Amino acid sequence: MANFLIVDDSRTSRRILKGILENAGHTVIGEATNGQEGYDRYVELQPDVVTMDITMPVLDGIGGLKKIKEAYPESKVVMVTAAGQKNKMVEAVQCGADEFIPKPFDAEQLVATLSKVIGA
Repeated sequence: MANFLIVDDSRTSRRILKGILENAGHTVIGEATNGQEGYDRYVELQPDVVTMDITMPVLDGIGGLKKIKEAYPESKVVMVTAAGQKNKMVEAVQCGADEFIPKPFDAEQLVATLSKVIGA
């Protein structure tokens, strides 16, 4: 089981994701609402995995991913993508994203993807 940091500006998305993760036996140790806050929380909490929404205010998910990967190259960051974000997905892979989770969330697919990232 792993410790997660959820970074998403949507309270609803965070709540749904947290529920799926906790039902799968994981622990959500923190939440953030933009890439900068996500980076700050990462530094503070050192989670096993970060789920990072792409589209957020202040600093978007790509910016947050870059900051985390620069400071912590071994970090595991999974991008959360809505339909129609193919260009952003390519950019995220180039910046070191470990995996992608599509919105709307499919609980089984999400848990399988995250298990692969964790190496469980």
